[in-house]
Amino acid sequence: MRGHLFAFAAIGMATALGLPLAGCADSGETTQTAKAPAGPRLTLAMQDTTAWQDVSAEIATVDQAQVMARIPGILSTLTVKAGDTVAKGQAIGRIVDSQLGFQAGAYGAQAAAAQAQAAQAAADLQRVKFLHDNGVYAKARLDQAQAAASAAQAQVRAAQAQQAAVGAVAGQGTVVAPTAGRVLRADVPAGAPVAPGVVIAVITAGPTIVRLEMPESLAGKAHAGSRVSAAGMGEGRVIKVYPSVNAGKVMADVDMPGIDNSLIGRRVAARVEIGTRKALVVPARFVTTRYGIDYLTVLAKDGSATQVPVQTAPAEQADRVEILSGANPGDTIVADTGKGADRK
Repeated sequence: MRGHLFAFAAIGMATALGLPLAGCADSGETTQTAKAPAGPRLTLAMQDTTAWQDVSAEIATVDQAQVMARIPGILSTLTVKAGDTVAKGQAIGRIVDSQLGFQAGAYGAQAAAAQAQAAQAAADLQRVKFLHDNGVYAKARLDQAQAAASAAQAQVRAAQAQQAAVGAVAGQGTVVAPTAGRVLRADVPAGAPVAPGVVIAVITAGPTIVRLEMPESLAGKAHAGSRVSAAGMGEGRVIKVYPSVNAGKVMADVDMPGIDNSLIGRRVAARVEIGTRKALVVPARFVTTRYGIDYLTVLAKDGSATQVPVQTAPAEQADRVEILSGANPGDTIVADTGKGADRK
């Protein structure tokens, strides 16, 4: 009796253990035989796309004019400050050299003395000429008087020229804006002594542009006409690449319509077009996003479908994405027509 009961219990336990195993086997078989969705299909292939390079850039003007002191002296007045707009030829300050006043006075006195001597020589010439005409003086005496009068007139002209030269130098003390634009810097305060060549102010010159600082390796890849995209400012094109390398950098000017020129010298992030490259680009509708991860539905040779995680990046076209990893050229993918923008 006990033997029969033991055999019956063993058979029951075996049956109970077998049921879960059979259920697991059926579940695994169902997962492997998932069918592909009935949607548009695409075979991946490498294609040409625009190659971009991130570079440093700043808002600048085509040129900058430096207003320099032309004579030594004291900057008595400066009527502009940073941010002011000036016109070409506008007087923005004045430099005064007290020595020029003394020199002008000295040359003025010399001119007056020369004029007095010239008047004396002219009177002597008239007298000698009268006496020569009446046979008192010889011709040699008349020639001598004429030479003295000419020399006196030359002394007058020389003194007047020296006086005018001092006046011209004093006139260079007026600080004039060389071009129309906006004052970027006006660092020298009124009352400060200055020497010739000291920069008193810096004024913008020419239109506002975006100036790129590119590695010298891009010198042959970026050229006039290359597209440039700057953060927050849209897209423009290179108008000039400077033919020199400075500290491993190549400069280029970009014409960008609607640029904000309120802050000249502001650094911005930009990228420049440097040619084309091969990439896997697919329409965005083929990519499914779940829990922040992008997936492609890839078909196997037996017709089944597999969800493959991929790394993507924005493409040049708004409705396409670039596949960086997770899929290969030749793979066939299927679009899930029923998916939303982000499905969990």
